[in-house]
Amino acid sequence: QVQLVESGGGLVQPGGSLRLSCAASGSIFSINAMGWYRQAPGKQRELVAGITSGGKTNYADSVKGRFTIYRANAKNTVYLQMNSLKPEDTAVYYCNARVNLMDRSTRGYWGQGTQVTVSS
Repeated sequence: QVQLVESGGGLVQPGGSLRLSCAASGSIFSINAMGWYRQAPGKQRELVAGITSGGKTNYADSVKGRFTIYRANAKNTVYLQMNSLKPEDTAVYYCNARVNLMDRSTRGYWGQGTQVTVSS
């Protein structure tokens, strides 16, 4: 019913920047909160940043001041601007969205993940 398609991952040197995008499509009436999570090898998935439909944001302590989450509601898209990247930011990044569907139900969806590797 709803697909989340991520893009923008890749290999970057320490100190570099990347911007991730996640576009939602399908039977969408509106989208509540959206967020980015990440999972490094051998570790649990963790919240990186979240944003409400009204634009209120929250961040993991490890990324505050370096990452910025924002969204374009008209495009059902959320972005994650990542600056001053560190090797410990290396992980698969997943988009998540809490979607109000056309049938008035509400469900959570995940993207397929995009790899971010920070290495020299």
